[in-house]
Amino acid sequence: MSSPPVATVARSPRTTQPTANVERLKAMLKQTLRISITDGRIFVGTFAGTDKQLNVLLINTDEYRVGPDAGADGADGRYVGQVMIPWRLVVRAEARRGDSQMQGISQDDADSDDDSMYT
Repeated sequence: MSSPPVATVARSPRTTQPTANVERLKAMLKQTLRISITDGRIFVGTFAGTDKQLNVLLINTDEYRVGPDAGADGADGRYVGQVMIPWRLVVRAEARRGDSQMQGISQDDADSDDDSMYT
């Protein structure tokens, strides 16, 4: 018996160079991010990518609560693994620099700054 024909899709080569924002986003892959969201939770994990709606995908992630829901000491986190964080919930996104300092961007910065990595 012969196997059924397999449809192949030929991808055309990229005709334009990626923008500076796309290059900056690619450079952040595999970096540690700290994402603060509207309900007071903070996620710290490895940046694995985004989708078209700019939802953030983190892997090897820990979740921390701050504020009244934080528990006794507020410092206890829990391992949540892989998470997809909707961009509409993001209050602040920070990336760890080489010297362990976090450099961040807030939702307001991204909405108003044309040079933002999230525009």
